[in-house]
Formats: sequence, C-alpha cells, structure tokens
Amino acid sequence: MGLKTNITDMFGIKYPIFAAPMGPFYTTDLTVAVSEAGGLGVLSHTNLFGKSSLSEMKKNMEYVVEHTDKPFGFNIRTSRMQIDAPGLCRAIPRFINNNPKLREQCLYVITSAGTPKMIHNNAFKKLKDGGSNIKHFHVAPALWLADKCVAAGCDGMAITGWEGGGHQSYEKISSLVLLQQVKQKHPDFPLIACGGFATGEGVAAALTLGAGGVAMGSRFIASKESEFHDNYKNIVPSAKANDTTWVTGVLGPIRLWKNNYSMHHGVISSKEEKMALEAQLTPQKALEDQKHYEMTYNGNIDDGAVLLGQSIGIIRSIESVKDIMENIIKNTEKSLIKASKIIV
Repeated sequence: MGLKTNITDMFGIKYPIFAAPMGPFYTTDLTVAVSEAGGLGVLSHTNLFGKSSLSEMKKNMEYVVEHTDKPFGFNIRTSRMQIDAPGLCRAIPRFINNNPKLREQCLYVITSAGTPKMIHNNAFKKLKDGGSNIKHFHVAPALWLADKCVAAGCDGMAITGWEGGGHQSYEKISSLVLLQQVKQKHPDFPLIACGGFATGEGVAAALTLGAGGVAMGSRFIASKESEFHDNYKNIVPSAKANDTTWVTGVLGPIRLWKNNYSMHHGVISSKEEKMALEAQLTPQKALEDQKHYEMTYNGNIDDGAVLLGQSIGIIRSIESVKDIMENIIKNTEKSLIKASKIIV
C-alpha cells in the first residue's frame, strides 16, 4: 500500500508530507530527517543573531547534501520588509547551479510573506534552463493571493489557512474553506495544504479535497530531531487549540502562542493599516522585534515570539520524525480506505 499524488510524482518522494517553512529558526537537521523519512524537508530563511542569511543558507544546503541524498527544498520570505530577500533570490539559484549535488537534490523553493515574482529572475531561469528540476511554489493564505501565484507562473502553491502558525492573511479564512475555494477556481493547479494539519486523518481530508500534499510546522517542531529549544517543543504536547493568538508582526499578521510577548502585541485589521505602520517603522524597532525570535530560539518562551498553529491541540507527544511520518501515513491510508467504503 502507498500514496501516489501529483506532488509525490513531481518531487520523486515516497510520502506527500512536507515540512512547512519555519524561519527565522534553523531547520537544518529537521530538513535531513524529514527527507530521509520519505517526505520533503525545507530549509528556513534564517537570519538570527545578525548572521548573514545568504551565508547561513549556503552552509545549511551544503550540510543537507552531506547527510542525505534525498530531495529537499528551501524558503525565502519575499516581503517588502525583508531587505535580504532580493539578494537571496539571485544568489541562491546561482549557488545551486554551481553545485552538482545541490542541482540534483534541491528541487523545491517556496517563497512566502510577499510577492511570488521575486524569484523569477535571470539566475533562477538559468538554473531551470540548465537542467534543474526545481519547482517554485508560493504560500497563498487567501484566494486573491492564489490568483497571483497562478498569474506569476508558479509551479504550484501552498494553501495556508489561518489555523497555521506564522504568517497569515488578513482574511482569516480556514484551511478547509480556502482549499475548496482554490480548487474550484484552479482545479488543475498543484496544491499543498498547510495550516491545522498534524494527523493522518487531516492528511486524508486534504488529499480528498484536492491537495497533492500537506505541509506541517507545529507537528515537526515537536520532534526529536528539530533544532527548536526543548522549552519550545515541550509547549506542544499539553497545549490546547486555543492557546495561540493572532497578532500583527513585522511582515504582517502572524499566529503565535499566547505568552507575555503575544498578549501585549497589537493587531490590525487591514493591509492598509499595516502599510501605514511600516512607514513609521524604524530600524531599531525592527531589530527589537527580531530579538524576540532570538529569545525564543534560546529558550525564553515567556518573552519570545513563539510561532505555533492551532494544530498543537491535536499533538500529544514529541516523537522522532520517522515515527511521526510512519504513523501519519498509516492513519492516512486507514482513513482513505474507511472513507471509500461509504460508496455503495
């Protein structure tokens, strides 16, 4: 028995399970573990502690190809507030193109939190024209953003409902509804579902609704291999689904765990309000916000920005990535078989 979708075929992977982008935190060991377990691991766009995001991305890519021969991907946040994004979008495709192992294994770039067009430059075109099978997906947390992905020439998109941790849209549309909206309007477009998925039953639901794969963030944070601090991981098993909140971050709306930081953080209701705030944003304020992520990485979960989605309410253990994947796939298959018996 097994699962075969347009997404598993596209990337040559065993299971339709992806790690969600989880920047600015490191996910290098997690990327190796997810890819080794049959899914597709994703390197985060990391710029903690004043380090160069370009140098870190290159180093992390080299680490991955030294520790697995399986496919993997990487994320770039293309927000207008992400000043390092244009440089990454030019330099990383060139770096991949000059490394045969990377060109063979790095098959997925997922852009997020901004425009899907930024990666479509001469360097990326040269990489694809040079024989790379790399595919570009973009995170779409609203239907109008999904339309932009299609118009921009993306190879696919990650449909992310507002249940998910991290960056979301102002529309507050659930994964269940958003996935159906996008499938109705773009029925043949490759889709990965994200936001609220952590079980085999959830994966089965996403596949039934037309997704070819599912991306998970919180489920993989609570894994033995992830680089997240134990204080961060240990939040998850006893958490409830309503232990997260929706606030305004530097790049836009963001879902965080409820703590001293998030509960004293404001929320705005529109993109226009956000852009007005950005006009007043100083470099010092942006740096201060970044420090809250660094606090979290170092284990200060009271005052740090702790990205988690509502799926923490259905995760009850910290396990190895291999066990997580095997259990999810087993329950996905059971759920799909059970559902098929309803047809008479």
